[in-house]
Amino acid sequence: MSRAPSADDLYALRVPVEVRLSPDGSSVVYCLKDTAPDKDGYRQSLWLVPADGSGPPRRLTLGRKKDTSPRWSPDGRTLAFLSDRSAVLEAGGASDRPKPAEETEKSKPGGTQVWLLPMDGGEARQSTRLPEDVGGLAWSPDGDRLCVVSAATEAEPKPKRRKPGDPPERDARILDRLQYMLNGEGFIYDKAPNLWIVDVAGGAARRLTSGASRDEDPQWSPDGKRICFVSNRHADADLTWRADLYLIDAEDGDIVRVTGGRGDRYFGLQAWSPDGRWIACVGNRLPVGGGSRDDIWRFRPQPEQEGENLSGESDLGVSAALGSDLAGTPSPHLFWAADGASILFAAPIEGSYELWRVGVEDGRVQRLTEGTHAITRPHAVPVKEGMRVAAVRGSGNQAPDVVVLDLGAMGSRRASTAEPRCLTDLMGDVWGDVDIVRPVTRWHEVDGRRIQGWFLEAPRRDGKAAPLVVEIHGGPSTLYGWSMFWEWQVMVGQGMSVYACNPRGSQGYGQDFNHANFRDWGDGPMRDVMGGIDSLISDGLADPDRLGVTGGSYGGYLTSWIVGHTDRFKAAVTCRSVNDMAGEMLSGDIAGPLFGKYEYGKNPWEDPDIYRLHSPLTYAEDIHTPLLIQHAEEDLRCPITQAEQLFTVLRSLKRPVRLMRVPHESHELTRSGAPFRRVENIERISGWFRHFLIEDKRGLPPA
Repeated sequence: MSRAPSADDLYALRVPVEVRLSPDGSSVVYCLKDTAPDKDGYRQSLWLVPADGSGPPRRLTLGRKKDTSPRWSPDGRTLAFLSDRSAVLEAGGASDRPKPAEETEKSKPGGTQVWLLPMDGGEARQSTRLPEDVGGLAWSPDGDRLCVVSAATEAEPKPKRRKPGDPPERDARILDRLQYMLNGEGFIYDKAPNLWIVDVAGGAARRLTSGASRDEDPQWSPDGKRICFVSNRHADADLTWRADLYLIDAEDGDIVRVTGGRGDRYFGLQAWSPDGRWIACVGNRLPVGGGSRDDIWRFRPQPEQEGENLSGESDLGVSAALGSDLAGTPSPHLFWAADGASILFAAPIEGSYELWRVGVEDGRVQRLTEGTHAITRPHAVPVKEGMRVAAVRGSGNQAPDVVVLDLGAMGSRRASTAEPRCLTDLMGDVWGDVDIVRPVTRWHEVDGRRIQGWFLEAPRRDGKAAPLVVEIHGGPSTLYGWSMFWEWQVMVGQGMSVYACNPRGSQGYGQDFNHANFRDWGDGPMRDVMGGIDSLISDGLADPDRLGVTGGSYGGYLTSWIVGHTDRFKAAVTCRSVNDMAGEMLSGDIAGPLFGKYEYGKNPWEDPDIYRLHSPLTYAEDIHTPLLIQHAEEDLRCPITQAEQLFTVLRSLKRPVRLMRVPHESHELTRSGAPFRRVENIERISGWFRHFLIEDKRGLPPA
């Protein structure tokens, strides 16, 4: 017997967040994220499953806290991974019960290190003992060394000696650069990650790079002599949006910049060609500012290359950020075919996320998968007659699972298998009796643009359409697609239909569409959203007298904007929103002279009027819709003053408003916040809409 979804079903959530194929393609290791026993944090463990589906998954690590970033040695005999197990053991002593998340989540520096697990049996051993956390690792081609990323400046911790009666260490933060903090991490100005070389056999560590730049994502050349990494080693780097590829000699440390040119740019997610003659990467030179599309480029491993854009003609957004409150935002990766003739990647098209490849000589793009699904987080290795790919696949009504595909060579008759092989069924047991609604895609046209949306219909009562809650994504350059949102399912289960669309400014529909909200975060996107609502009402699928609207981040901005410009909605929830545009551009982790420039052409101090005219706060006096303002107190992307300002105005005017402040969480509350807070968040939002749209109440719901 089926039942309706509930918010606390999230406590049972098990999702794969990374997959890695063994070098011979016979096995897949995946990192599984699930809820900790006290429901105040997460555990991440590593699991192994045969790539041919011949056996069930088996656990490799206990994952008392976080075992992440699995990396196979070149010979496939050892698995390196990152773990905070030593810090958890020190924090928890001999007890098997982990400490609450708020006690261990921000453990002392150096808690996360590299561990090595022999795949033929035996216990994992700790490989690194740096005084700061390790945040990334890569094997050398010969398997003798690791390149790891850490903010450590010394190989061993320096003892701190404080005599009785001495004052505490000074703790004022002295700042002379922007970009000194990062949402989800906090202050980063004194924790610049650099590269280290670690001897696998003995564990000796040697620092390879130094300085205040953030050196990350190391990738060894096929001959093991050089390492390509991503950094911004320019003067006044805090005033730029730049990410360049650099090469460093693994022995003498000489560094050269590969990606040439002037101006702001982003290049990263690099991958060496098999013969070492090319480096492929994802990036762009910000040709149209914030709406610029990421493409696949290739560069010679030489100084100051202009590079070739391989995929630009396809107009696909390679690193487009597909939303989901189950699995978070996927990261793109690139994989060369064994013959070096093509590069595999993932990108969205009309809401689905698919696998593609591009020919490196002719730029021809070939679609490899097709369906109403999202295939993300791919990892690929060459196999006989082609390539094997492991990935994570989900859909609008299916939770993410691990899949494998076999691809033929570019131009061969067998491009891919008809359907990916599913290797896991992570939620089948716990959600098997839940009545999950499959979204229906819809299209409408506004200002000559086709707008795609997804509709989840709740059952009718007395032949009348159910109330409708409209969902708006963040970004603004992200997208909705064929990926599941549990918040939507819960609201449908409570009797409210849900509609979500990708207004102008969304990714996945080409660069012109992505750029179409330049200097227009409010009016144009609002028309796109309202057009979708009107289409549903016209088709008899929504009750025009029982409408709600909500969204987070930019979606919160557009929610606040909409209720300041129309009274059509009976209730609204604005989450982690932007309400004062000038304040947003001048505070938090994106403060500086670039975000405003790329979204509006001018900075707040150059054109204050446009920021005032485009701020929802300017129209707060016109808001009469009952409004719940949700915001996390440690949000550094949209600081909580954005919520406080709007709440102050509306409460001063005695409007129906409530402020929901969530402690100890960042901008990522709905995606990676503590499980019990994510559950409460869904309960509060769905309860707010149920109160006004279903129960037809007028006063605020009980707090």
